[in-house]
Amino acid sequence: MTAQNPADAGLIHARPELGGGAATPSFGLPPGAADGLPARPAPTRIGGTSFAWGARTYVMGILNATPDSFSGDGLLEAADPVAAALARARQMVSEGADLLDVGGESTRPGHEIVDAATEIARVVPVIRAIQRALPDIPMSIDTTKSAVAEAAIDAGAALVNDVWGVADDDALLRVAADGGVPIVLMHNRAEARYVNLVAEVLADLQAAIERALRAGIAWDAIVVDPGFGFGKTAEQNLALLRALERFQLLGRPVLLGTSRKSTLGKVLDLGPAERVEATVATTVLGVAAGVDIIRVHDVLANVRAARMADAVVRGWAPASAASEPAASPEGTPSQEANGSRGPAPR
Repeated sequence: MTAQNPADAGLIHARPELGGGAATPSFGLPPGAADGLPARPAPTRIGGTSFAWGARTYVMGILNATPDSFSGDGLLEAADPVAAALARARQMVSEGADLLDVGGESTRPGHEIVDAATEIARVVPVIRAIQRALPDIPMSIDTTKSAVAEAAIDAGAALVNDVWGVADDDALLRVAADGGVPIVLMHNRAEARYVNLVAEVLADLQAAIERALRAGIAWDAIVVDPGFGFGKTAEQNLALLRALERFQLLGRPVLLGTSRKSTLGKVLDLGPAERVEATVATTVLGVAAGVDIIRVHDVLANVRAARMADAVVRGWAPASAASEPAASPEGTPSQEANGSRGPAPR
């Protein structure tokens, strides 16, 4: 093995003649190396909006262009799915959603797998309609297929939400890199088999981050999701909630998606439509743990809960929001900066 030049390795030679701390050799940063120290993530641009992590919690509304969503909100059941999706998108935005997540294939356990052409036919018309009607609202595409992600980006999606973000296949990473859009890397496993749950989830996500960087995705364009409800038992999901704060160790913004999921139903013995309060409880716990985005079906209740939790945890307040680096469309004044984002309390 070729010996490395000490200067290239960032080694600091001992200077015993100086005494004190200089008397022993030490490591410094190699040329071009970052310090790797914990810090709040820098803002991420999604579409025309800059998301300032740590200023407040952002809310992602779920639009399922599917017939078999576990939560009963599949838009393909409507007579005009695109019109139904647009109506729901307008409602979510009026209730305070900061971005919308469009999916064309259910990800519930035992879901029906659809081909890429079918999924594209479901999501692209919805994305185009929302893009025309609500051009300032960023949209993500929730998919595992590179062809779907590429078509969605062409239609106006500005974020890839990869529910298999820890898989070895880097096709979606390349699509996001080529399209110049950020990506959500979500944790998932085919089986709920772990030796050390939290450590393994963190390790899997760290490996996924490294793959994304190698694929050409910028550090500031990566979001992580611990994958609540994916490849985990109810008990394991609850353990993840207790450990949410640890995911800040990854140095990336954290997305949490607990909305209406089966773990909530098992705890309270309630069906999907009755899990709003349970979702709100996990939203507040997520805010307290430093989560940056919550992905929900019921926007209004969760926006209000997040704002209240933000006021306590982050000192957020509408009157002072003008001094915060809040998200705002490029070149336009932000509603958030004026303290008017979302509905007024009733």
